[in-house]
Amino acid sequence: MSRASSSHAHKFSEDADYDFEIRTVLGLSSEGASDIGEVLAATAGIKKGDHKAWLEAWRTLAQRTLDTADASASAGRRVSAAEAYLRASVYFGVAVNAISATDDLTALVPTFATQQAAWDSFVDHSATDIERVAIPYESSTLPGYFLRPRANANGRTIIAVNGSDGSTAALWAVCASPALKRGYNVLLFDGPGQQSQLFEHNVPFRPDWENVLTPVFDFVAGVDGVNEDRIAVYGISQGGYWVPRALAFEHRFAAAIADPGVVDVSTSWTAHIPKSLMKLLDEKEEAKFDNQMRMGMKFSSETANTWRFRARPYGMSGYAETVEAVRTYNLEAHAAKITTPIFVTDPEDEQFWPGQSERLAELTSSVSTLSHFTAAEGASGHCQPLARDLTAQRMFDWLDEHFDSLEAR
Repeated sequence: MSRASSSHAHKFSEDADYDFEIRTVLGLSSEGASDIGEVLAATAGIKKGDHKAWLEAWRTLAQRTLDTADASASAGRRVSAAEAYLRASVYFGVAVNAISATDDLTALVPTFATQQAAWDSFVDHSATDIERVAIPYESSTLPGYFLRPRANANGRTIIAVNGSDGSTAALWAVCASPALKRGYNVLLFDGPGQQSQLFEHNVPFRPDWENVLTPVFDFVAGVDGVNEDRIAVYGISQGGYWVPRALAFEHRFAAAIADPGVVDVSTSWTAHIPKSLMKLLDEKEEAKFDNQMRMGMKFSSETANTWRFRARPYGMSGYAETVEAVRTYNLEAHAAKITTPIFVTDPEDEQFWPGQSERLAELTSSVSTLSHFTAAEGASGHCQPLARDLTAQRMFDWLDEHFDSLEAR
């Protein structure tokens, strides 16, 4: 079960989790999905562990920004409205995660609904060509958005895969907007356990994402203006596991990006569980493991709430059952099957999955390109939160070069 850490020279908060969240949101400002001043003003002075103040700060900022968006929309100011709706959706997304880590979840679904409504209002007011789509998936559909750039002569397309708790508005900033600027079609969608699938339909994560990305590929390949031979896929955060996992079985993607690479999702959990408890689990003493975990949680409501927040998308009830489920999210036995060229980001001071980008690159050495991001560049930490322009430049330059070489043949 992951907890953020911070080794940055400048901290926006003494609370490592708050500091990381602030960095992440500030990084979205490069694509208009946050405003630096209002974020820093809203979060200033919040003390370490003051979850009530943290939640209220984001909820207040989100609502104020939404009110601004509504006023602009009513006045017919579409650009101002779109910009504010986008920021409001991001801020409500932080509030949703903050609520998820509390004892009282009554506001969770309504707050997510407001987050989603703000995003949909951005879609309605944006100058970007955005089409709502329903992707056939098993016996139902996955909701998505297909975005077209102003010009795309070669049908290049990228499918963006979110992480465990990221909002669609944030995914717009880290992948979709940079891709559109470079002439790519983009597909955004909610997969199992993500956003609408979790909060509205209670659909949990699944480890075998080839069963998700294969139907998504099939759908995109049939969209007008898409070149089936020029479809790439991007995964951020835990998406850095889901994408390479799918690539081990689905070989039609022309290229892929893992930001960062994740081989074993469970390490972000097990690194924070005492070895004595893990020994119980390895010895199949699940009842003892659960009892000791239950006792330990009584001493820290913060830890208990964080566990509940992180465990919910896996759809399991018991402690042992949850850890065992997370352990199935492991690429070691499958990575050698990957034949798709893959760009892997490798940030210094990766706090959730340290060393795993390198491990993914080792397991896929014949097709992977490992790109190091450093603190000296201002690009350290999980997903390089304060260096998203640099990240976009490197990964899309790599992708452009790859597609250029294919088209020159």
